[in-house]
Amino acid sequence: MKKPVFKNIFKFTLAAGLFSGILFTAAVPTAGNKTKIVSLAENKLGARMALFSQLKLDSLGLSKDAYAYALAGLEKLEKEGKLANPDLLTIADFSLPSSKKRLFVIDLKKGEVLFNTLVSHGRNSGTAVATNFSNTPESFKSSLGFYVTGQTYKGEHGYSLRLAGEEQGINDNAMSRGIVMHSAKYVSEQIAKLQGYIGRSLGCPAIPEQVHRQIIEAIKDGTCLFLYSPDKSYMANSKMLMPTDTTIV
Repeated sequence: MKKPVFKNIFKFTLAAGLFSGILFTAAVPTAGNKTKIVSLAENKLGARMALFSQLKLDSLGLSKDAYAYALAGLEKLEKEGKLANPDLLTIADFSLPSSKKRLFVIDLKKGEVLFNTLVSHGRNSGTAVATNFSNTPESFKSSLGFYVTGQTYKGEHGYSLRLAGEEQGINDNAMSRGIVMHSAKYVSEQIAKLQGYIGRSLGCPAIPEQVHRQIIEAIKDGTCLFLYSPDKSYMANSKMLMPTDTTIV
């Protein structure tokens, strides 16, 4: 007997190039060929989206746009088999200034924010706020988009994490550029209070020394990292943000 096919429909409302809302529903066939609309809580993506309110992520400063886009990209990476752990999502929200705790590590299965801390952007991406991005070697700019975390190693900055950029022409030079997650003394609340912004990297998402090992251990080996900004060029060129229909058998 052929199994019923369910379609998740993602309805994206775009305004001025920015994401303004997302609706998840599922059309489920029932007896008599009638269709039942399944609520958010009854499908995985809907449940994940509902965590934004449940975890009060807006009160922590995370953009709802960043979170919704992150879920869309996470789903694509998961479908492509690129994630060893699709229940863990890390977002660096570069729409926020660097003085804010704009790195969020979220366990989607347990419904917990594991970490919320500072994270740097590249020195040529901007001072307090990152506004310029590049995939070019030696640009010393951050590259937006989706990454899959790799293996750990000990390098110039100690315990570090390799990052594989998944977006062609946007961040796919990450490995050759040496874009990794590492700790840095200049990523601290004290420096933020002193000068209004933290130090900047050569393009790496550097994190505080006090928590870097815990974060890297949590997100290493095949989880999704999303560096977000409402940058017009990124929004226009990223294929990871496009709405899709997902067939679940």
